[in-house]
Amino acid sequence: MLDRHLRPLIDPPLNRLGASAAQWGLSANQVTLIGLGFALAAAGAILAQLWWLAILLILASRLADGLDGAVARASHVTDFGGYLDIVCDYVFYAVIPLAFIALDPAAHGVAGAFLLLSFYVNAGSFLGFSVLAEKKQMRSEAHGVKSLYFTGGLLEGTETIAFFLLLCLLPGWFAALAWGFGALCLITAGARVILAAKVFRD
Repeated sequence: MLDRHLRPLIDPPLNRLGASAAQWGLSANQVTLIGLGFALAAAGAILAQLWWLAILLILASRLADGLDGAVARASHVTDFGGYLDIVCDYVFYAVIPLAFIALDPAAHGVAGAFLLLSFYVNAGSFLGFSVLAEKKQMRSEAHGVKSLYFTGGLLEGTETIAFFLLLCLLPGWFAALAWGFGALCLITAGARVILAAKVFRD
């Protein structure tokens, strides 16, 4: 919901930084993998209950996630780069809740499983829409220049990042927050299915 409003603010500095990174010799795929490394390190920090370190690593991971596209645009955009970016994004979305589940399985297990279920359903609705949109050669740059067609929704990347940061600030509230956010994810997926039924009706 917030992504398209933030893009005009964050894209110009990211593009400048991406152009500089490309000149230094960094490839977009290297930046993507660096972001993945930060995400995995953030999960480790959660397990160690180093909350402020986890917050910094989550932010660093998402900075790299935004930067890789800027590097690609400044150098060379590839289909594999877009694919790798999506895969690493979903590792990030899974590993942070998993870290909270592993931290306290008894208190967090069911709520965390529901949260991961909601992410799985939401991802399926998103990627399925993207496949059909590509088949129909639909294009949109509302969420920036992407390798896949991005559909908006109630919850997008910005809201998910804010949610993960909130979990690190209020770890004792994980179960309640996970149930609430998971429910909103399922609403987002349901809305996307309704949109697909309208857009892709034969």
